[in-house]
Amino acid sequence: MAFSDFHTRLAARVGISDDQSAALEHYFDLLSKWNRKINLTALSLDPLADEALDRLFVEPIRAALQLENAGIEWFDLGSGGGSPAIPIKVIRPRMRLTMVESRGRKAAFLAEVARELNLGSTRVENSRFEDLNTEPESVDLITVRAVRTDGRLESACRRLLKPDGRLMLFGPSLSIVPRETLGA
Repeated sequence: MAFSDFHTRLAARVGISDDQSAALEHYFDLLSKWNRKINLTALSLDPLADEALDRLFVEPIRAALQLENAGIEWFDLGSGGGSPAIPIKVIRPRMRLTMVESRGRKAAFLAEVARELNLGSTRVENSRFEDLNTEPESVDLITVRAVRTDGRLESACRRLLKPDGRLMLFGPSLSIVPRETLGA
């Protein structure tokens, strides 16, 4: 079987199944296509730079491998171009994902990716995370990348997360923050 350059480069960095790699390559193709029309990421996709491969795919996959593939309630805030949410969902399909994105065109992209990849238990909420009308303390996990870590984010996370919930912050390094350590 001949593998694409994307598959070969991804397989050299993380161990995932061929089906998972194929789904992530489909996501990459959609991201590249849509990124030409709307700004989903400033990272170089054409050609795919190592930095983009690592930040958009490898980091979320490594984070997903730290999570149990269970039916937990998970919100990704400020989902934008879909990373880390889409790669994590591909690796951990049993998790129930809500991607929260305030910009309509980006939300449309996320809905298209969820449909194209047939990501079950996935929905897109076109809203600001501060305005979510969600039951308090109903979320097990929140993931965030490229969202300003400030009082508004901490407040939203405290409101949404279950007492034993966790916040995963993607940045220069991955930080996992238990709910009880979020500022009051």
